[in-house]
Amino acid sequence: MTTDPPSPDPTLDYNALAQHIRRWGMELGFQQVGIAGTQLDEDEAYLMKWLQAGHHGEMDYMERHGTQRSRPAELVSGTLRVISVRMDYWPNQAQAPDEVLQDASLAYLSRYALGRDYHKLIRKRLQQLATKIESLTGPFGYRAFTDSAPVLEKALAQQAGLGWIGKHTNLINERHGSWFFIGELYTNLPLPPDAQAENHCGSCRSCIDICPTRAIIAPYTLDARLCISYLTIELRDAIPEALRPLIGNRIYGCDDCQLVCPWNRCAGPTGEADFQPRHGLDSSELVRLFGWSLAELENNPRGSAIFRIGYECWLRNIAVGLGNAPSSNAVIAALRTRKGHDSALVREHVEWALRQHGEDGD
Repeated sequence: MTTDPPSPDPTLDYNALAQHIRRWGMELGFQQVGIAGTQLDEDEAYLMKWLQAGHHGEMDYMERHGTQRSRPAELVSGTLRVISVRMDYWPNQAQAPDEVLQDASLAYLSRYALGRDYHKLIRKRLQQLATKIESLTGPFGYRAFTDSAPVLEKALAQQAGLGWIGKHTNLINERHGSWFFIGELYTNLPLPPDAQAENHCGSCRSCIDICPTRAIIAPYTLDARLCISYLTIELRDAIPEALRPLIGNRIYGCDDCQLVCPWNRCAGPTGEADFQPRHGLDSSELVRLFGWSLAELENNPRGSAIFRIGYECWLRNIAVGLGNAPSSNAVIAALRTRKGHDSALVREHVEWALRQHGEDGD
């Protein structure tokens, strides 16, 4: 939001404007647009309790910024409403997840990371939406986000009617499942808020039971320190040895809790070509990816979210996958090529992986 944004025009029909915003959002490729208020008291209390329990692990950024994360007007002065959007990303052209997970020689990457990074695409569309709004309102205060600032995105999306926060802590839409990205437009416009989505998880506990590392320690409570997505994306240190066999061939994220969710039977494919798999990342062999140089990681999946973890953690993760793969000459030979790697982190995981195949890791 710009400094000292213009005050909203009290003569505008904000109910009509809200309808225009929904229509424009759909035209821009969002599957749903909702409007939320800014009262997140219960969500703030939950976040504080979660942080105090240490469930965020080494994600120190979750503790920064004080209450700005849960109080939109503290992050962006003047915020009255939040326009929340969702965009489907299910890559229907990718190899079936179960086929990849059941073939331990292949690398499994979370479905959201198979195509181009969503951040720029969604922020650009949100900016376009703001421009359309401005054509009716004149200059107004706003700021666009998508997983890019201290924002309680899922809580706001729930308030905006886009879905409810499930027992696995992902957002679920009753008609479209959970395979979607969300973004926000903080605004100083007094738009009419939508009704909050109702929870429909009921007695189902499929996500809790399927989690390989038992990271969902209670309904609606995730201990990130046990979550494979955290271990392979957020964690920069060694993956705890006890958890390595449970990771299987998941080298970037984990989708198990979403794959088993019955609401995802309703999920449709993405309409964005950018979210379809690139460079064969939906069914690549672990040995092949382990052989990538730094330059290949930088260039092959250019524009993808996976580069954010860096080369060292990329090799760390694949070493774990190779340790869990069926023994073969190709697997052992690949691991041996990294025994003398400059990174102590990589070497330690390679040594562990070799021991899983009865090889001397020293």
